[in-house]
Amino acid sequence: MGSQKKRKIRRLVLAILLLTAVSLPFLWSSCLVHQLGGAFDHAPEEMAQGLSQPARDLVQQAYRGLRPGLLFDYHLHVVGLGTGSSGIKVHPSMRSWRHPFKRIQFDIYRSAAGIRDLDQADQEYARRLVALVGSFPAPGRHLLLPFDRHYNPDGTPNPDKTEFYVPNQYVFDLAARRPDLFKPGISIHPYRPDAVQALEKWALQGGRIVKWLPNAMGIDPSDPKCDPFYARMAELGLVLLSHAGEEKAVESEEDQELGNPLLLRRPLDRGVRVIMAHCASLGENPDLDDPGRPQVSNFDLFLRLMDEERYLGLLFGEISALTQTNRMGAPLRTLLQRSDLHSRLVNGSDYPLPAINVLISTRRLQSEGYISSEERSGLNEIYEYNPLLFDLVLKRLLKHPESGQSFSASVFQAHPELQP
Repeated sequence: MGSQKKRKIRRLVLAILLLTAVSLPFLWSSCLVHQLGGAFDHAPEEMAQGLSQPARDLVQQAYRGLRPGLLFDYHLHVVGLGTGSSGIKVHPSMRSWRHPFKRIQFDIYRSAAGIRDLDQADQEYARRLVALVGSFPAPGRHLLLPFDRHYNPDGTPNPDKTEFYVPNQYVFDLAARRPDLFKPGISIHPYRPDAVQALEKWALQGGRIVKWLPNAMGIDPSDPKCDPFYARMAELGLVLLSHAGEEKAVESEEDQELGNPLLLRRPLDRGVRVIMAHCASLGENPDLDDPGRPQVSNFDLFLRLMDEERYLGLLFGEISALTQTNRMGAPLRTLLQRSDLHSRLVNGSDYPLPAINVLISTRRLQSEGYISSEERSGLNEIYEYNPLLFDLVLKRLLKHPESGQSFSASVFQAHPELQP
C-alpha cells in the first residue's frame, strides 16, 4: 500500500474517532445507560408481594441448608462521589467526556448502583444497600469494603493513578449504623509510611479483613517492603482479601502483572491467611515457578497454590464474579466439580457488579447447562427487585453441566477459620 493511501486511511480513521468523541455525549441516553447498567423497575421492598410463586420457591430453595445467622458476603463495595462529607474521591476523568470510555463506565456503574441524584450519591447508595440486604428473607452479614489510594514505591500517594478512594472511616461509620447487616473491612496500602500504625488502629476498632486490589493500587504483594505489614497482620490474626488475576473494573492495564497469584506466596509464607478474590479466574501471568516464565492461566496458578499442602488453613478462594459473562467457563465448572476445595471457598457478591446488566446473562447460563429454563425465569424476576439476592440465589442453584455438582452450603456462610 502506498504511503499516500496510508495517510488517507489514517486521516479517515482519525476523522471517525473525532466524530464519535464529539457526538457520543448526545447519543448516550439515559435509556441506554440503564439497559447496560441497572434498569430496575421495582424497589427491593416490593419483592415480598411482587414475586411469583415459582420465584419465591427458588428463594426458599436457595436458603435450604444454610444455618440461620451465618450467611456471609465477603465482598461488597462501598461507592460514592464524596457527597455528605463521606471523604470518597473519584478521579475527574471518570466524569469527563474528554475520556469517553471512562465516562461511559462511570454512568454504567452509577446506574447499577441505583444512584439517580449525583448530589446525593453517597446517601442514595447507602440507603439502597440497607434496602437490598434488609429485604433478604433471612439477612446475613455483608463485608463493606473501603479502598485505599494508589501509592508509589517510595510511599508517596499517586493521585493520577487513584481512580477512586473510599476511606476506612466512612465504611466503619456505615457498618456502625447497621451492625446487624454489615461488618467493616479495612484497606491500607502497605507502602504508606504509617501502614502498620493504621493497621493497628482499625484492627483495634474491630476490622478483621484487609482489602487489596494490587493491579489498581500499585501493590506488589511479593515486595519485601510489605514484610512489616504482614508480620503485624499475622500477630493480630487479620485476613488479607486480595484481588488476584486480571482486573477489568478499575483502570490497571499497566500493572496487570501485580495480579499474579504466585506473588501472594510471600504473605502466605509469613503466616497471613489470604482470600484470593474471584479465585484468580481471569487472564494470564508469567509462571514465576518456571525459569522460562511461560504465560499461564491465573486460575491454574491459583489451583496450584490451593493444592499445596503447606497452605491448608492459610489460603482460601472467593467466588465473586464467576457467573459473569466474561468469567464463566473453565473456572466455574472446575470449582463446582472440585468439592474437595469447597471447604476453603467463600462467597462474595462484588456488588454492585452483579447489578450491571451487560455482565449478567441468565440465557447463557441456561444454554450452557448451569440452570434450567424454569430457574432462569424465576431468577430474572428476582433480579428486577434485588440483584444482590439474585446473586446469592443464582450461586445456590448452579449445577455443573455434566455431573450436577453444586457448591456446598458452607461456601455461603461465615468461615470458621476466617473469624476473629
